[in-house]
Amino acid sequence: MQVIAFDADDTLWVNEPYFRECEERFSALLEDYLPIHSTEKELFKTEMDNLALYGYGVKGFVLSMIETAIRISGGTMKVEGIEQIIQIGKELIDKPIEILPGVEEVLEALSGKYRLVVATKGDLLDQERKLKKSGLERYFHHIEIMSDKQESDYLKLIKHLDIDPAHFMMIGNSLKSDILPVLNIGGHGIHVPFHTTWAHEQVAHEVLHDQFHEVGHIRDVLAFL
Repeated sequence: MQVIAFDADDTLWVNEPYFRECEERFSALLEDYLPIHSTEKELFKTEMDNLALYGYGVKGFVLSMIETAIRISGGTMKVEGIEQIIQIGKELIDKPIEILPGVEEVLEALSGKYRLVVATKGDLLDQERKLKKSGLERYFHHIEIMSDKQESDYLKLIKHLDIDPAHFMMIGNSLKSDILPVLNIGGHGIHVPFHTTWAHEQVAHEVLHDQFHEVGHIRDVLAFL
């Protein structure tokens, strides 16, 4: 193995629970129009419809919240309501970075033995900001903020790193984005499940592959390296 790449959100630090919290606050704002669980479903539908336009990240999430609120309210939501939604988004961006247990210990152990890379998707400015606030930047040889995580995106990264896919390992919490595409191009994957996963990232998939491992905690990846 030459290069080990880490996903960022919910692999290095907490992310999805903050989004869930914002969804709950947003849905509570619209309780006069729809029950909370129905609003959450409407928001998810809007996010999926907008994914090709906005990509992943907080800004697209905020725009989708505003669009959903206008639709659900039949265009009657007041400016104050829209301002509250924007404020929810700003507070999400400004959340503290909570590094997950064991992350720094693992990075310290692997640093110097392998080229370490961050391979994450989302809004460029937001992900750069989170990485800087995390204090983990110093461990990484390269930072790749991707618009998506398809096989073609990983092949582009691997070409940039000038390695064979067989010498590339991806560690992350999403089977759909972090693991399956990498296995499909001949790389290695270690799945570190997180207790909260965005519906878009969930797959009902049993992975049977010689180059795949699933661990209960990020510290356990050291047993395979």
